[in-house]
Amino acid sequence: MSALALMLAAFARVPAENRQSEATRMLAAATRYSVSAFGPIGVSGAHLIAALIFLHTLSRNAFGLFSFLLVVAPFGLSICGAFFAPPIARTAAAFDEAAEAVKFTLFKASAVFSGAATLVIGALMAMSGADAGLAAMFGLYGGVMSLRWFARCWAYANGRTVRVLSSDLVYSGVLVAALAALVALRQLTMSYAAATLLASAVAGLLVFDLAHLRDHLRALKAGRLRPFVQIWHDMSGWAVMGVVLSEATVNAHSYLVTFISGPHAFAVLAVGGLLMRPVSLVLAALPDMERPLMSRNIAAKDLSGAFRIVKEFQTAAGAIWFATIALAGVLLTWFPHLLLKNEYALGDVLAVVAISAAIMALRAWRTPESVLLQAAGEFRKLAGASMWSSIVSLGATLVLLIAIGPIAALAGVLLGEMVATQRIFAIARTWKQAHG
Repeated sequence: MSALALMLAAFARVPAENRQSEATRMLAAATRYSVSAFGPIGVSGAHLIAALIFLHTLSRNAFGLFSFLLVVAPFGLSICGAFFAPPIARTAAAFDEAAEAVKFTLFKASAVFSGAATLVIGALMAMSGADAGLAAMFGLYGGVMSLRWFARCWAYANGRTVRVLSSDLVYSGVLVAALAALVALRQLTMSYAAATLLASAVAGLLVFDLAHLRDHLRALKAGRLRPFVQIWHDMSGWAVMGVVLSEATVNAHSYLVTFISGPHAFAVLAVGGLLMRPVSLVLAALPDMERPLMSRNIAAKDLSGAFRIVKEFQTAAGAIWFATIALAGVLLTWFPHLLLKNEYALGDVLAVVAISAAIMALRAWRTPESVLLQAAGEFRKLAGASMWSSIVSLGATLVLLIAIGPIAALAGVLLGEMVATQRIFAIARTWKQAHG
């Protein structure tokens, strides 16, 4: 690996006297991204295996429901990150009494957020056609996953990357093993599948040490929610607005198709979209690691260090995107039977994959710049960019859905992503010129 890093440094025309240090930096960055991306990729692989099992054992309507859950639940996780990642990055490493009070405020707010996520996700799944019992389990799954995501953010901010990786791998392993057992026993039903998802989320949460779990219990009594109002005003409010508007850009299509045309119509879109899931999960997870690093560099006036992390992030995101495209090509060329049933036309799936790949390419390109702006506290400007892109995405998606159909409507999301990318790069360019 060191020899390869030296070769890359030489190829990049780094002066001979600086090549060893540059190679060391490259290896450190590659290790950081490999460890951090391995967990989300494992989760993505588990979701892909689960989706393939659901695809071939459950009805198209049931598959559409589970696929919609895997859109709604990550939205909750994104909001969770927007609520808590910025204040966690500022608080986790401090040890004074004020920081301890903020810590318990954040832990208590996390518990409240997870309860709200349970109710909202359960309601959304009921609206999409799930019965009351199934919707309740889906809601509990979303709530537990929110607690687990908060724990990931806290562990990342404290440099405990291995603990995060362990949680991701335990969640993935329990999910795949339990579903495989249900298939072998011929007991896979929607209820058992939902219970398996919930059990996997609980197992992933329990990986975080007892001290973290005790802090949650202590926070229920010792934590005060009122100070979170100031945290919301200073950081989280604009970040949450940005996430909500970004969701309107990225997944408006999923909500509109499911609520207007039903989970049956969403199923074919989910088949094509499954293949892009590794990129979306990595882009959701890596900012929680990179944002604190960029924040420290900006606070130390080391802007070149922050800009270097942006470049490394873009390289890692691009590599994940290319690897995902290669995997999609292999599956669709040599193993199409894994993804297709008689109900799904290959041409429809290929169209969804192509548009989804373009959407993810734009997100992979712009996300590192967006995280830099988050680290710099430019949440309001980011929310403005998301507002314009969401307006374009919602409008175009609704028109295309009504006029042409679900697959064509996915192009509305692509238009929104183009607007978001242009605006974020413009904001980042202005910020760099003002601070560079």
